Amino acid sequence: MTHIHTAPVRQNRVPEVTIDFWLIKLMAVTMGETAADYLAVNLGLGLTVTSLLMTAVLIVALVLQFAQKRYVPPFYWAAVVLISIVGTLVSDNLVDNLGVTLQTTAIGFTIALAVTLAVWYAVERTLSIHSIFTTRREAFYWLAILFTFALGTAVGDLVAEVFALGYLTTGVLFGGIIAVIAVAYYVFKLNAILAFWLAYILTRPLGASFGDLLSQPQEYGGLGFGTIVTSLLFLAVIVCLVIDMTIVHKPMAQEPMEAELEGSREI
Repeated sequence: MTHIHTAPVRQNRVPEVTIDFWLIKLMAVTMGETAADYLAVNLGLGLTVTSLLMTAVLIVALVLQFAQKRYVPPFYWAAVVLISIVGTLVSDNLVDNLGVTLQTTAIGFTIALAVTLAVWYAVERTLSIHSIFTTRREAFYWLAILFTFALGTAVGDLVAEVFALGYLTTGVLFGGIIAVIAVAYYVFKLNAILAFWLAYILTRPLGASFGDLLSQPQEYGGLGFGTIVTSLLFLAVIVCLVIDMTIVHKPMAQEPMEAELEGSREI
């Protein structure tokens, strides 16, 4: 009798990049901006206490996420929302508490992200998000995500405040840049991994700009809805989307442990 031995398989630990992915990511970064403001300013916790508190919560969320060994929507998106808040707070602490300029902050996080991606590729020989099968790759992934949020916060604040373009104009500007990247990818065949990370970075200032537009008082260029209403609105949308993803979610294609997805060969 012939026995057929099949190799162990691994599931990707992050979601497929779909319209739903970008929509919920945009909601998450918008909520990250307004929730950080609500905790630090409206509740009066201050940047330091808020940062320590949210970092502790994020660590718990990441421990739970790493324990899944596959993509589970509630755990993954909870980590994204929390890392969005912490990324915002990291940038705000550097600027408000330590007096680092937004220009320096933006440059610093650009370098940090570039180094993270370079080391990731040097170690794993891929930056593809279609092959996040191991704990080491997932660690690189979340570190890169943290730096994209911090960088996006710094760049968004730099354009909206230092360059004085205002929240609406800043949001439209970054939305336009993302549209250009999309055209470059679909029409001119821009490298998929490069297009993904550029878009991922730029959705942060896009979402933050519209979050500030909705939440900030009218005298500061906002619509005056406040951080509570804005945060709860986007949280409700996120919860609905995650529930939908959980119900209809199908795991991404599995791969034998000795093989990699074809997309992981790209850079």
